[in-house]
Parts: sequence; C-alpha cells; structure tokens
Amino acid sequence: MKRHYITVTAKVPGVNKSQIAFIRMVIRTALAAQGVDFPCEVDVLVTNDEEIHQVNREMRQVDRATDVLSFPAFDLRPGELPGQEDADPGTGLVPLGDMMISMEHVEAQAKEYGHSKRRELAYLTVHSVLHLLGYDHVDEGAMKEQMRKREEAILTELGIMR
Repeated sequence: MKRHYITVTAKVPGVNKSQIAFIRMVIRTALAAQGVDFPCEVDVLVTNDEEIHQVNREMRQVDRATDVLSFPAFDLRPGELPGQEDADPGTGLVPLGDMMISMEHVEAQAKEYGHSKRRELAYLTVHSVLHLLGYDHVDEGAMKEQMRKREEAILTELGIMR
C-alpha cells in the first residue's frame, strides 16, 4: 500500500526538521485513528500570524489572525470518508485538503494554557485533520463535544496528555 503523502512547508524561521517530522507523525496517527486506510495527501503550511490573518480575511472574511485554518477537499460528515474513487488518477492519492498553522499562536496558546508548545502543535494538527474529515464545532453543542472527544482520544493515543 502506498503511504500518505504529507507535505509540510515552513515559512517561518525556527521550525526544525524534528517539528516537521512530528507534524507528519501526528497527521498519520490522526488519519489511522479515523480509519483512513487508503493513500491520501495532506498539505501543511506552518506560518505566522500575519500570513494566517491575511488568508483568514480573504477566505473566511474574518479580519484577525487565528491558530489554524483547514481547507477540506470534500464536504464530509464526521465518520464519513472519501473513497478510493476520489483519488487523483495521476498519483493514486486521495487529496484530503490543506491546513495552515500559526507558530506564533502555537507559542502564545501553549503559554496561556500552561502546557508545552509540542502539545499545542499536536492539538492544532489533530484539530485540523478532523476538520479535513468533516468534523466541525460551529455550535457549542453536540458537534463540538463530538470533535473534542475525538481530539482527546487521538492525543491520548499519541501519549500527549493535558
């Protein structure tokens, strides 16, 4: 079986090979936990508040920086997965979508919540993968609770506790 193809591009200084490998490992773990057993593609951009603010304004009409943005390739419901028929004929990979992570937000939120930058980076990465797979938290009710339970289960599987 082909492996997942996960590109991680860092457009900010200080992001090292270890952090990039960590992001890839978190994505692979989250995909496996969600039953994604087919070869897929995820593109990640690690950036700063300025760039994520610009994209947030242009794509979502929200005029502020944020911690993570997710751009799913499919309109899925939680637990639903695209099929192999959705694979790119040229690569054989199912394109799940793109994510952007602000390292400035990773650092600030880690400090605010009193945990490590590694935990915050893992949380935001898992959060984004779940968005790519149809999870959302637009309300404060059942959808958000379902997403939070999956996030915590995946972080626990990674050995990353609060």
